[in-house]
Amino acid sequence: MKPLIATQLPAAVEAGTGINTQLLIIAGLGIALLVVLIAKFKFHPFLALILGSGFVGLAAGVEPAKVIANFEDGVGGVLKEVGLLVALGAMLGKLLADSGGANRVVDTLLAKATGNKLVWSITLVAVIIGLPMFFEIGLVLLLPVIVLVTQRSKMPLMRIAIPALAGLSVLHGLVPPHPGPLIAISAVKAELGTTLALGILVAIPTVIICGPLFSRLAARWVPVGAPAVAGGVDTVHGADMEGVKRPPSFLVTLLTILFPVVLMLLRAVVDIIWPDPLTAPAIRMFFDFVGQPLVAMTLAVLLAMVTFGYAVGLSGAKITSRISASLGPIAGILLIVGAGGGFKQTLIGAGVGDAVKTWAEGTNMSVLVLGFIVAVALRLATGSATVATVTAAGIVAPLASSLTPTHAALLALAIGAGSLFFSHVNDAGFWLVKELFGLTVGQTFKTWSVMETLISVVSFGLVMLLSLVI
Repeated sequence: MKPLIATQLPAAVEAGTGINTQLLIIAGLGIALLVVLIAKFKFHPFLALILGSGFVGLAAGVEPAKVIANFEDGVGGVLKEVGLLVALGAMLGKLLADSGGANRVVDTLLAKATGNKLVWSITLVAVIIGLPMFFEIGLVLLLPVIVLVTQRSKMPLMRIAIPALAGLSVLHGLVPPHPGPLIAISAVKAELGTTLALGILVAIPTVIICGPLFSRLAARWVPVGAPAVAGGVDTVHGADMEGVKRPPSFLVTLLTILFPVVLMLLRAVVDIIWPDPLTAPAIRMFFDFVGQPLVAMTLAVLLAMVTFGYAVGLSGAKITSRISASLGPIAGILLIVGAGGGFKQTLIGAGVGDAVKTWAEGTNMSVLVLGFIVAVALRLATGSATVATVTAAGIVAPLASSLTPTHAALLALAIGAGSLFFSHVNDAGFWLVKELFGLTVGQTFKTWSVMETLISVVSFGLVMLLSLVI
């Protein structure tokens, strides 16, 4: 099937680079179509993403049946990972809020810190939770605290949300045991311990600059308050504490929130201690299972049913009704996030990722710069940090064989930094942040997208500085 967008290309262009250029133009037009449909014509994002995916696939010359299959695969791929975790997180968040546990955390934070100190406290909490957790899990866990702190402190939403988002995103993109850094480490044959140490060294100033400091600007650009409903938590009418006889203590609340964090962290630790699963003791198999995000979050919800349910005086029926009530508000969010994954897979299926890879293989530049730029290009084109990391690491891996262990670790971090660049409409994370915080597309660009770009540039700048001194 020929592309719907036909252009007269020179012979030399037809032979190689022109096809790549045409694919990138089609991808750009598809993204522009999404923005226009949503911002100008007020289309629901779910429908706009379906239409945008169809346009990109057909214009790129993909068979119609394959366009549909690519979109469906993308939706399924996101929902089987992110969707399940968001649903479990919403259940946990609803129980946390309706038991009075979220208020307990907020009361403690506000009693210990106000103003700027509160912003730094939220940042620290996000970093701790983000160390072992996937970004999406950390976000849904922190969501009730973020919106309630915003509401109670009367501070702009972005002053609280951006530091939390920065803490979660930086740790997810740069620090093992998150999948992106581990993929890059494996591909370029870097040492895990060295990359972990350098990753933390880069992450700390990056979080400070892109979180608490940038949040001042973000709050001016988007001066909004807490959303009415955030991930199933009603922030206007307050928690439904009917039947609650004794709210959980701060310690019980904190331990319940940190329970899945600890399980995932223990999994990472045993994997480092016993890297070979064939010779590892049974304890690694146990923690590899309970530390899986889906298992850890399921166990956390079961624990919350006790600590935020039965222990506070709720009956089984009331606990079930609260869990059921948590799922309705996130149904639309899940559809939009899934469609974002479908749009991403449509771009990949159309060959946009391969077009960037072909371009990169013909360049001649510093391996650190090359790794970063290729990851940036793939992130922009496909919306997937994982695709950007895997492909960029594969391209530069042959050039990494001559690097010292320290510089191989820096290369892994440079790739990770590039994979975070400018999250936009082809990234499911963009839609997750937009919907959970009740933002418009424009507001999400001004806050989340700019923050991700800043994280990418700042962290890469720190990597390059380290490459000059170590």
